Formats: sequence, structure tokens, C-alpha cells
Amino acid sequence: MKPLLAILLLCLTSIAHGAPTKPIPGGIYRFKIPIDATNIAYRGKSVFIAKEWALVAIPITTEPGESSLTYAQGGSLQTHNFTIQPHAYTEQHITIKNEALVSPPPEAQKRIQRESARQRGLYASHRPEHNVTSGFQLPLTGITTSLFGHKRFFNGQPRNPHSGLDIAADRGTPIVAAGGGVVTLADELYFNGNTIFIDHGRGLITMYCHMSKLEVVENERVSKGQTIGLVGATGRATGPHLHWSVSLNETRVDPKIFTEALNQTVNSQAN
Repeated sequence: MKPLLAILLLCLTSIAHGAPTKPIPGGIYRFKIPIDATNIAYRGKSVFIAKEWALVAIPITTEPGESSLTYAQGGSLQTHNFTIQPHAYTEQHITIKNEALVSPPPEAQKRIQRESARQRGLYASHRPEHNVTSGFQLPLTGITTSLFGHKRFFNGQPRNPHSGLDIAADRGTPIVAAGGGVVTLADELYFNGNTIFIDHGRGLITMYCHMSKLEVVENERVSKGQTIGLVGATGRATGPHLHWSVSLNETRVDPKIFTEALNQTVNSQAN
């Protein structure tokens, strides 16, 4: 675990970070769907739709500036323009004692490749129905130790930006499903340790990693708030915590931003 001061600073950063209402790289653009509009797409891919709203995932690698989505209306293709705002992500340096989890040995490479292919296939899934009409909740109450988008360095070596949110808590603390869906993966993975994927439908998938114990099995249907596992430190972890990520149409986005955008959408529908 990090020194107390570092943890407090991360908590304050998390509060200040909030969930920007304007679209940023790694965030969400919330688009009110015009009457009779169909086939809404961003960068050639379908977007997540909840009744009269489209929640568009913006890849973290997207350059700030003008962007656009398309939709069909009245027999023609329409374009809607919007602006992606700049956003600075900070760096995070982490020391991993087990060097094999930083630079895996050759004998582990085939396993890692198999697991990566399996996960890519699950992220590409698009079940037609979705199970998030009541919105999302945080899967764990604890201390935020790493934010989405951190530029990460393991033992001084640069890695991809952090693709989720890390929440530290005591080992064995229950972790719950952020929303309803179907468990599509419940297994032990090389980097992620004991891991669960929940497919919420329409390209929305959440991942929960490093658990000490899995409480659900694959193909099980779960509800929002249901316990799915317990906090642990399996896989590449420096202490007991949950790594929680949100994938929307095969794009990892900030879980806090998505949760706020989804809940705003659900609440607006209820009014």
C-alpha cells in the first residue's frame, strides 16, 4: 500500500476529478437522439443507446478537437458535430516485487496471449437487451488508489494508461455488481488474478479484478448490488484492492464518468 499522504492525495484528486460533463478523451459524450433517428454510429461503430439517449465512448487516445457521429433520418445520412475537450492525465509509478508480472517469462507468453484473445472476444459481444435501467452503483466502498487514465510505469517501465479505477479495501470485503447482467467470465488470469466480466448488453461490459474469491459462475445472471466476489490481491497487485473497468463498444472509459452519465440518463427518463 502507499504511504498515508499519497493515499490522501489520491482521494482528494478523485474527488476533484469528478466526472466532467464535457466530452474528453476516455470519457462519454451524451447525445439526445433526434426523433426517428436510427443507426447511430461513432467512428463506424454502433453506440450504446438507452431510450432517447446515446452514450458515446471516446477512446483515451483521441486528440481533442472537433469530432462527429452519424445517424440515419428521413432516408438520408446525417452528421452531428461535437467538440472533445483536452484533459491532462497524471503519471503513476508502481514497484512490483515479482518481476515476472512486469516482464513475463517466455513460458507465460502463450497463456497471456490466450487470455487476451478470450477477453477481446468478450468485449466485442453485443447482446441486444441491456440490464441497466436502474443505473450503476460503485462496486466497492474504499480508498481510491489509482484513477482511470494514469500514465503508468511498472518498475520504471512505461505501460498503457490505466484502464480502470482501483479501490483499496480490506481483504475479504464484498464486491458487488455495478449493474445487472450476465457473467461471461469468472476465472483466474495471469495479470488480473481472479476476474469477473459482466455483460450488461448492447456493448457494455464491466470487469472486476484481483479478487480473493469468486462468488458467481459463468453464465449466471446477476442483479445490481449482488455480491460477486471478495477483495484480494491476486495477479499483478501490490495490496488488496479492486480494479474496476468499464468497456463501452470495445472502448475503455472512465468508470466514474460513465456511471454519472448513465445515472443522469436513467434519472432524466424517470422525470
